[in-house]
Amino acid sequence: MSLLLAFDDEAAMARRLAEALGWPLALIERHRFPDGESRLRLPPRLPPVVALLRGLQQPDEKIVQLMLVSAGARELGAQRLALVCPYLAYMRQDIEFSPGEVVSQRHLGRALAAWFDAVITVDPHLHRVPTMDDVVPGRRGIALTAAPLLGDWIARQVPGALLIGPDEEAAQWVRAAAARPGLSHAVCHKQRHGDRDVEVALPDVDVAGRSVVLLDDVASTGRTLVQATRGVLARGAASVDVAVAHGLFVGDAVEQLRVAGVRHVWSTDCVPHASNVVSVVPMLAAALASLRWSDA
Repeated sequence: MSLLLAFDDEAAMARRLAEALGWPLALIERHRFPDGESRLRLPPRLPPVVALLRGLQQPDEKIVQLMLVSAGARELGAQRLALVCPYLAYMRQDIEFSPGEVVSQRHLGRALAAWFDAVITVDPHLHRVPTMDDVVPGRRGIALTAAPLLGDWIARQVPGALLIGPDEEAAQWVRAAAARPGLSHAVCHKQRHGDRDVEVALPDVDVAGRSVVLLDDVASTGRTLVQATRGVLARGAASVDVAVAHGLFVGDAVEQLRVAGVRHVWSTDCVPHASNVVSVVPMLAAALASLRWSDA
């Protein structure tokens, strides 16, 4: 017997995921006390196999909730416990870039490995760590990618589009998105001077008269995409659209993209947003089923 747990702010995706799995769904009750602490309430009895759906956009409070829910679920009967985390935060800091920096990917990964038997996520920001198994040592880590889904969507909306990644780190997603529909692709070179201060050097490719789609794994402030948009339009691109796996879109990010000349902004439902056009729910359901815990 299996159960999907979720919080009320992700109930819409949770219902779709539970339906795809054929599992019952239970929503976690939560109450915030005046001092900022939370009271969480789970079903009083849990089956042996439990999956928790929780995206980690705005992560700090949610990470505390993961710790508490995982411990509570074990006490209430869960023997196998999986975290389904469409957006996994703190993956970018995978080395010590300057002396004294905490390598957040390493330490969050170890914490998740202590709390969960498996972690399933979509397009985590992995560059110097080979796999999700390395992020959650001793546990099952599954990293899915939404890039082919976005590539298929782009090919339908903008036939013959030129896919451009805003920096070298986006190359893996751009290649994967372009492969199945056979789209042309290239990547920019980025220099970051601060959270909102970036320089983008365009690739040596002719964009004049082309329909360009900028594709990346994460859009936060959107400044890199803004710079890339201005650059390709200045070179004569016919149009610019943006597609991302994780649309965080902090503050006025979408407005700034529009002002820069972006026509359409598309994202997956890894992070709930008005720009969601592609669902990762079928992938998540298939990954959970691949664990085969219900057969144990």
